[in-house]
Amino acid sequence: MSLAKTDFKVKQKIVYPSQGLGVITAIEEKEFKGVKRLYYVVFIEVSDMTVMVPVEKAGELGIRPIVNAEEAQKALDFIGEDFEPNPSDWKLRYQMNLDLLKKGGIIDIAAIVRSLYRRSKIKELPIMERKLYDSAQRLLQDEAAIALKKPKEEIEAIIHEKLEIR
Repeated sequence: MSLAKTDFKVKQKIVYPSQGLGVITAIEEKEFKGVKRLYYVVFIEVSDMTVMVPVEKAGELGIRPIVNAEEAQKALDFIGEDFEPNPSDWKLRYQMNLDLLKKGGIIDIAAIVRSLYRRSKIKELPIMERKLYDSAQRLLQDEAAIALKKPKEEIEAIIHEKLEIR
């Protein structure tokens, strides 16, 4: 019995916004509370962990394929552009950025990196925002490196250079 259409294939690299970049290592059928479901088995390299995600929940969780080179370049250019600063209330700013991370698009991730980096130049970020910045920056760097077929260190230097433009 075929349960659900799968958007991803085994060995495909994906972005799981709240976790990091991953690779689908398997697609398995499991029974949970009497219901059979298909699950993506995803290995998340940065945390060296494997997670199982119900196939039907993948979109809701923001799981998506790696962007193409053009989209990755747009995101890198985006972090050097002008923008309206986020609210000064860190809790409000944190929630806005967390929502962007959950949306999970590469431009959303670039927006988090850009706004929190600029904010950090005005005032030190609270610890939770610092962690969010580090996660978003790593996610942007890792995805852009794969999409542009460049070493992570080179992408990290490009990100830093674009952030320092202003």
